Amino acid sequence: LSKEFSSASSTTAVGTVTSRVTRNGDAVMQKDLINHEDLAGDRGMIDDIFDETYREKEGPKPPMRYVWRNIILMSLLHLGGIFGLTLIPSAKIQTLAWAVLCFLVSALGITAGSHRLWSHRSYKATLPLRIFLTIANSMAFQNDIYEWVRDHRVHHKFSETDADPHNAMRGFFFSHIGWLLVRKHPDVIEKGQKLDLSDIKADKVVMFQRRYYKPSVVLLCFTLPTVVPWYFWDESIVISFFIPAILRYTIGLNATWLVNSAAHMFGNRPYDQHINPRENPLVSLGALGEGFHNYHHTFPYDYSTSEFGWRFNLTTAFIDLMCLLGLASDRKKVSKEVILARKMRTGDGSHKSG
Repeated sequence: LSKEFSSASSTTAVGTVTSRVTRNGDAVMQKDLINHEDLAGDRGMIDDIFDETYREKEGPKPPMRYVWRNIILMSLLHLGGIFGLTLIPSAKIQTLAWAVLCFLVSALGITAGSHRLWSHRSYKATLPLRIFLTIANSMAFQNDIYEWVRDHRVHHKFSETDADPHNAMRGFFFSHIGWLLVRKHPDVIEKGQKLDLSDIKADKVVMFQRRYYKPSVVLLCFTLPTVVPWYFWDESIVISFFIPAILRYTIGLNATWLVNSAAHMFGNRPYDQHINPRENPLVSLGALGEGFHNYHHTFPYDYSTSEFGWRFNLTTAFIDLMCLLGLASDRKKVSKEVILARKMRTGDGSHKSG
């Protein structure tokens, strides 16, 4: 394992020249072998690395159990979002700008926060930045950071199996929203309980949010986005609620869900053709850079989730800005040599035409 450190950019480039043959079910694939144990010494965990030893249990699948509360609430939310769309022509320009700002802030709470920082430990953040990302995460209302990280690490470790919370092999609807409308597969619960989440439990900011998550969501996801336009520029309370709060929240959810669904089904696989996740630039546009999913599942420890820097990747630009301001550091980045070697070894060849 070779690492290249740059104090100026506070970036760690990870490289390797070794390889081996691994077996995943019936498929035989060659993969570049990065010493994950050494890398974990920098990140503090390796539970986002795919577990090739997992095998789904034989026999009939457990029956699907609907969560009617979630079905009703999600239906009402999306109806409210549609109503919010009809109100856009009547909204003041300041209200629309505020809705966009709320979307961007809340999205960063997921992409730069619960995903790249806490789930993958792909960079380090100071206390002020962690507090900001926690506030933004509560505005996003996609489960508290602790629960989001647990589910996401299980997703990576057991991707596209019964232990994957939003297993894309069960179809687009299930991986998009259906997984939230039914009880989790028993393997998801079992494997989630076995993860080492000591790094998350040790973060006092994360555990504070978990303790006060419900009131923080009421305040930051719904109350604040509604009150600001109503109070400061006399927007109607109906428009203030249904556009910056409900419509913005609905769009934010679906932007994240498209990473689980569309980015696992539509696109090319230049890094590893043996896994399901794809490169989907359209998803990246909506999810602030999270659509380069074949790359991300191949190199989950790369802070940029892409080899292309800021292209369709506002989250990477944000993290780089935080580093420039001294609020973030130690960005993990896979070396160009390793990326090219992986493309040549396991990619689908699409990089040659791109």
